[in-house]
Parts: sequence; structure tokens; C-alpha cells
Amino acid sequence: MMEVKAVIRPNKLPLLRTALMEIPGFPGMTVTKVEGCSAPNRTSKANIKEELTDYSAKVKIEIVCNDEVAQILMDRIVAICQTTQIGDGVVWCTEVPKAFFIAKN
Repeated sequence: MMEVKAVIRPNKLPLLRTALMEIPGFPGMTVTKVEGCSAPNRTSKANIKEELTDYSAKVKIEIVCNDEVAQILMDRIVAICQTTQIGDGVVWCTEVPKAFFIAKN
């Protein structure tokens, strides 16, 4: 199993949710409001005050899924969420050695 995580712009969430739900095997996701900033070398700041107050609202998505679905989810997240601007977010994937759904079917 894999865990796909992404930090994206909040305005992209509704469109992304719709797109992910169309993928066969999509297991659902957890969404959290977060804040973040770009690395200092990715943006030019005029002064230290700007560097310390440039946090912007983001949304973090977490999805635990089968290995076969992980790459499809990551590709869809990038395709939907990228605007080619700094601050679009980041997507990554990590291995999950063991996971269980709590609810019984």
C-alpha cells in the first residue's frame, strides 16, 4: 500500500475532488487546512518581515491506496492543481507497510 500526500491551493480542491472520484479504486481522502511558505531561494523577498509573514493558506490531502492507484492519483493531482506559478504545492508518495480499514464490510 502507498500513501499519497499533496499540499495544494484551496481553490483547486473542488475540481480535484471531482476528478479523483472518477478514478476506479479511489479510496477516499483526508483533507486538512494548513499554511506554508516557499523556500527562500524560490522567491525574492524584500526584507525579513516579508520572509516571516509570507505564509499562505493551503490544503493537505492524504490518501492511502493500493500501489496500482498511487501513480494515477499523483498524475491527476499534478494535472488538476498546477498553474505554473510558485506556490502551486507539492505531491509525494510513501510506502505504507500495513494499513487496515476500521469499518467492516
